Amino acid sequence: MLKRQKRRYIVVHVTSDSRVDQKDFLAAVWKAVEKLYGEYGASKTGLALIDFEDEKKRATLRVMNAGIVIVRAALASVTRIGDTPVSLRVLRVSGTIKSLRDKIGT
Repeated sequence: MLKRQKRRYIVVHVTSDSRVDQKDFLAAVWKAVEKLYGEYGASKTGLALIDFEDEKKRATLRVMNAGIVIVRAALASVTRIGDTPVSLRVLRVSGTIKSLRDKIGT
C-alpha cells in the first residue's frame, strides 16, 4: 500500500517594478528548480501554482512536503522573470490553504 504524500502551501511575494505574468512566474520557478536540482529533484517537488494575485503581487504554490527545501532554495535563486528583474520572498508556509489565508490575512 502506498503512503499518501503530505503537501505544503507556500505564499510568495513577488517584488518587481513591472507586471509579472503567472505563466512566466511558474516557468521561472520550474527553470530554477531544474537548474539547481535537475529533473529528478524537480520530480520530487510536485510543484503547482494554486493562485496568482497580480494586484497584491502574491503567488500561492503547492509543494510536496519532501520538496519544500528544494522549492525554497529555487525561489531564492530567481532574479529575473523574462526580462524583468524580480525578487521572490517566502511569506508563509502552511499545511492547508485555509490556515495559510488566515495567517496572511486574505
